[in-house]
Amino acid sequence: MAQILASTRTAGPEGDIATRMRRWRIQIFAITWVAYAGFYFTRQAFSVAKLGILEDPLVDTALTKSALANLDALYLAAYAVGQFVWGSVSDRFGPRVVVLGGLAISAVVTMFMGLLPALVFLIPLMIVQGLAQSTGWSGLLANMAQFFTIGERGRILGLWSTNYAFGGLAAAPLLGWVAYGLFDSWRAAFFAGAAVVGVVFVAVLVFQRNTPRDVGLPPIEEARAGTEPILGGDAPVAHESGSLRESFAAVMRDRMVVTLGLSYFLLKPARYAILLWGPVIVAEKLANGDRFQAVVVPVAFGVAGVVAPILIGRISDRVFHARRVPACVLSLAVLVAVLALFTPLTATGNVWVMVAVLAVIGLSVYGADAMISCVSAVDFGTSKHAGTASGVINGCGSVGAILGGLLPGYLGTTALFYGFAGAALLALVLLAPHWNRMPAAE
Repeated sequence: MAQILASTRTAGPEGDIATRMRRWRIQIFAITWVAYAGFYFTRQAFSVAKLGILEDPLVDTALTKSALANLDALYLAAYAVGQFVWGSVSDRFGPRVVVLGGLAISAVVTMFMGLLPALVFLIPLMIVQGLAQSTGWSGLLANMAQFFTIGERGRILGLWSTNYAFGGLAAAPLLGWVAYGLFDSWRAAFFAGAAVVGVVFVAVLVFQRNTPRDVGLPPIEEARAGTEPILGGDAPVAHESGSLRESFAAVMRDRMVVTLGLSYFLLKPARYAILLWGPVIVAEKLANGDRFQAVVVPVAFGVAGVVAPILIGRISDRVFHARRVPACVLSLAVLVAVLALFTPLTATGNVWVMVAVLAVIGLSVYGADAMISCVSAVDFGTSKHAGTASGVINGCGSVGAILGGLLPGYLGTTALFYGFAGAALLALVLLAPHWNRMPAAE
């Protein structure tokens, strides 16, 4: 890890700059990773609480399974809108204010969701939660693009994008343990999630900076090229990249960004269905299990999701020489097969078969997801428009994710997973013609 993040050490002032750049690269990597993983502790709180809400006789009777699905869809619609907005805002003004605002609002809203679990209150709270959550991905990716060059982003961002797999992996079991193991109250999932994100907010406030210039260092391309830097003062500089309209128009003219957006729209429903409804799906398939087991079994999906971006990022850099599409296509091919076989493989109700199937789904869906939403988004957006490009691509994915939150409340598992398999196959067909496509130079 240190070798990947390191800059070349030399003597004198340039050596000091290289040492400082290396330290800041490690620090930015770490704090942005923690920040995005942290968002999942408020994002997953509702998913964990669903089991208790559906079984609580004292809760609002309007909160049926279909109503919870509608709330997920409402949240994801707001999340999609926010993705299209916050990426451009982060490019224009820097991610710091955007991400900090999102963390703070998400924590407060999650606390109120535990205090006011009635449909009339949850509707506006879920909308605000979606807008707050959507500040994270594009803003933090824009932050990373300022500290890492295109030639290293496959392995760097492959490693970095384990944050959302880890967030989903760690948040649900921890919140489930607090809610059902410690306090035997689904409300505790909301309060624990808000507390974790509050701590993350403080860490980001202390350790995050927008660009190398904000800490008196040259732009990363200049520093890595070995040219003699011309440093300005120590004061932070504005994060200039043209107007919001110009940045958005430049990104939308790139056909590859549009293709990635459409592909992500087709891919994301499967991931979000398992992320938001995994405990319910497992509970239905494992009739003899308890609530805590239903929360823990989907951990296999998250564990595989942590491994997948690291593996696929290195493959895209070293095997395919920074071509991202081949890695996406191979991941999608595996995903299509395992989604189509989900129902027959899990029909026995065997817990270990369920674990294995969810692991393979996690490995393939997170591999393709990381390549499309993270590495490719930054590569094709370039460091100048990384936030806007990732916002557009992730906004398209978030529109698809609405279906992932909504459909499990209305469809049976068999129809659901066959549909996801068909969508993944279409994404594969869209991306395959771009097998040899490379991003333009920064």
